[in-house]
Amino acid sequence: MSSDMPVEARPPGGKTFFGHPRALSTLFLTEMWERFSFYGMRAILVLYLTAAVADGGLAIGESTANAVYGTYNAMVYLMALPGGWVADRLIGARRSVLWGGVVIAAGHYVMAVPTRWSVFAGMTLIVLGTGLLKPNISAMVGDLYDRDSPRRDAGFSIFYMGINLGGFIAPLVTGFLGEKINWHLGFGAAAIGMTFGVVQYVIGGRNLGDAGARPADPLLGADRRRALTRAGVVVVVALAVLAALALAGLFTVNTVVNLLTAVTVLVAVGYFARILTDREISTTERSRMKAYLWLFVFAAAFWLIYDQAGSVLNIFAADKTNREALGFTFPASWLQSVNPILIIIGAPLAAWAWLKLGHRVSTPMKFAVGLVLNGLSFVLMAAAAQAAVGGRLVSPWWLVAVYAIQVAGELSLSPVGLSATTKLAPVKYASQMMGLWFLASAVGDAIGGQVARLAGAWSQTVYFLTFGLASVVLGLSAVLFARHIRALMAGIH
Repeated sequence: MSSDMPVEARPPGGKTFFGHPRALSTLFLTEMWERFSFYGMRAILVLYLTAAVADGGLAIGESTANAVYGTYNAMVYLMALPGGWVADRLIGARRSVLWGGVVIAAGHYVMAVPTRWSVFAGMTLIVLGTGLLKPNISAMVGDLYDRDSPRRDAGFSIFYMGINLGGFIAPLVTGFLGEKINWHLGFGAAAIGMTFGVVQYVIGGRNLGDAGARPADPLLGADRRRALTRAGVVVVVALAVLAALALAGLFTVNTVVNLLTAVTVLVAVGYFARILTDREISTTERSRMKAYLWLFVFAAAFWLIYDQAGSVLNIFAADKTNREALGFTFPASWLQSVNPILIIIGAPLAAWAWLKLGHRVSTPMKFAVGLVLNGLSFVLMAAAAQAAVGGRLVSPWWLVAVYAIQVAGELSLSPVGLSATTKLAPVKYASQMMGLWFLASAVGDAIGGQVARLAGAWSQTVYFLTFGLASVVLGLSAVLFARHIRALMAGIH
């Protein structure tokens, strides 16, 4: 979120981390442990919500549990917008990451308390903490390098390896503890992981130099007081709405989920309306934002399906997959480790392929490929669901194949979308555009949570086939619109 530091604000020299600034190791490990906690909890969340009370779960219906999961993911991404603003205008990225990590750890510890209310209170804290940490730790990685440093992209590649390493290990640990011993013990393991992350971040702080130490564009005096007053009003209004719902007897899980879904979509609509009607952006910038609106819709549609891996597909793994291996029934959540390990393997191959293809494949075409592959993964899931009709347990290799196709789609869309976001951003909104990219995930997950309710109402074969074919059709439509979108991009590839 924050802009690049001045050249003189450099981390200290000395030891390096794979030839990069030593501070990269501190940020790498912080992100690894944060992702460990996030993906570890997420891997068992829906399974815990739907488990019988006798098995230590909450016995919530699958449709509601899927909607809760989607909304939770959406809120994590939505909070990146105010989280980036807090760092840029108030306290700086470094303190935002620290306090974010502390709040995340607190949320996981709350979830470790074996009571019915703890899961929702804990998720609220995790959402707030992740909003502070997630966008700003990436900004701090950028602060370690000059804007045009040839090592910058390599540094981010190492950093993102930490994301997937944490995502790979986490379900193996929390899944075993949660499914085999006690759900809250699994949540507790996520809490310990985030605690490790915070401790090593504080210890490694001396390596960071001035990186992220100050707000990029600080609010001062009257402007600061005005902004804090407005933020206070928003909080008071939100609490008043919740109080009114409670008094009316409408404060239920489904009501809150539906309300948050509507808020997420309205924020996206408002954000684009604000930018596109801003008279200070040029005609060319407005054209590029119209192109970006198309890419935003495509990305939201992609995440709508992709992020059901932790909800609908996770339940399928638990209920309809043969998980026997060498006399041991492995936890369903272990299959959540397939995605990150495939990304670790596939990311270098995707980077090499796009480098070789150069400008011969445009950004809209890459998005189209991602949508088609995502759709085909659900078409394959329809076949798996059909094979499971009648109570038969299917091979876990069905899900491994589905995740492999989805990862290929992600590598076609996600890194390309990050790059397009920075290229198409109007100068005035450059520091806010990464938050807009996160907002695409939020919208996709929020709507995806509502869509996933249908997985319990329809036959699974029909569900997967319907939305799989819809994604394929949208991807093919993106191919037809590719030339128009490229024209709107006004010279940006």
